Order: sequence, then structure tokens, then C-alpha cells
Amino acid sequence: MTTLIELDAYIYETLRIGDVPKDYSNNGLQVEGNTIIKKAIFSVDASVELFDKAVEENADFIFVHHGISWGDNLKRITKQNALRLRPLIKNDISLYGVHLPLDAHPVYGHNAQLANFIGLENQQLFSPYSGVNIGVYGELAEESTPKAIAEIFDLKLDSEHKIFGDSERKIKTVGIISGAGASGIEDAVELGLDCFITGEIKHEVFHTIKELDIPVITLGHYCSEKPGVWAMMELLSEKFNLDCTFIDIPTGL
Repeated sequence: MTTLIELDAYIYETLRIGDVPKDYSNNGLQVEGNTIIKKAIFSVDASVELFDKAVEENADFIFVHHGISWGDNLKRITKQNALRLRPLIKNDISLYGVHLPLDAHPVYGHNAQLANFIGLENQQLFSPYSGVNIGVYGELAEESTPKAIAEIFDLKLDSEHKIFGDSERKIKTVGIISGAGASGIEDAVELGLDCFITGEIKHEVFHTIKELDIPVITLGHYCSEKPGVWAMMELLSEKFNLDCTFIDIPTGL
């Protein structure tokens, strides 16, 4: 039997949530439900669609990367807030959200997991954001190209990559920041890295990439932020012998 208190404490400590106090997300337990956890759901984004699926699965607990509590946005339980909270409260389901700590964790984080997918060696953290280094960089076991690396990710993540810059350039060192991680491009160049990987970039970054002459691979924001959720699902399933299911709700973005 797994209790909510045990699960909350373990995740909080494992992901070092207290070490990232400047995150806009209110990380940790965002909605408190049943005290006993028998079924856990994992997904990238909190949504009414996800909560309805959790009800169908008779879940007691939901773990997501993007929760529903950001800053002070829940000060009024009306409109979308009410719509989202209703299925959770009505069905006694807990919601747990972890944002930057799940990007930055050196083992279970999205970036560390993405680095493992392509066998990056000598992994190190880089690129400070909200008081913590969130990116991972390292060396490929042997030279490759952005195109070849991107195709590995597409197989692992069911992503549809885009490459900005020379897709056939020989590369050895790679930096990764999941999601909207384009702020790390200049940090990657400063480190002398050969390639940068992220989830998505905005229009204004296009010329920066050309001018800094670094190939950039985008995997899609959603797809780049599945790996940390998968890693936590596997960890909690083994640690607590918990019945766990990943719910895939792709955004296409």
C-alpha cells in the first residue's frame, strides 16, 4: 500500500524540488485527493481531457510536467480553473506537477534522458535559468550529423524533427534543453558545442542560429518533455510497486 504522504515526500526529495525556488510553477502536490494511492497516471500536460481519462482508469494520482498551479492563477476557482478542478475533487484524485526540477534533474530529467537516448558521454549541466542549470551537454561516442541524431529521437519519441542549419555537418559535442529552451543556444555556442537540441524555437531565434552558425534540432515541445515523465513513472512503479499508466495526449507542437 502506498500513501499520498509517502509518494509526495519521495518525489519532492528525489527531484530536489526545494532547490528550484524561482520556478513560476508551484511544484509538488497541487491538488490533494485520496490518501491511499493504488493507481497512478503520468502525462506531460494537465488538462480536462487527461483528468477525464484518469477517472476512466480509476486513478488516485496524476503526475505531470505542466500542472495547473502557476504563480497565483488559482486565486479564483472560476471558469477554466473550476472546469479543471471539478473532476479531480469530485473523484478524489491528487495532482502532482513538476516543471523545472524535471527539466534539470541529472538522472531523471528530460534533458538527461534525451542525452541518454543518443549515448552522450561525460554529461554535464549548463545554461542557468531561474537560478538552476537546466541543460545537459556531452560528447557523442563517435562523430555523427544532426540529421542522424534527429532520426534517433524520432524513433524514440515519435517526434517529427526540424533542423535549422547544416543537417549534414559533422558533430561531436551536443547540448540539450527540452521544451522552449532556445535561451540556451548562446550558452551552447559559448561552450564551443557543435549542435544544440531543444523542443521548439520562436521566430526571432531564426537569425540568431544562422549568425552563430550552430545546427539546431527541434523535436517539438511536447515530445521533448515526455522522457522525464517516463523515467519517473518507471522509478515510482518499481519503488512502490505501483500500478502506473502513461497517457499520451500529443499537442503536435
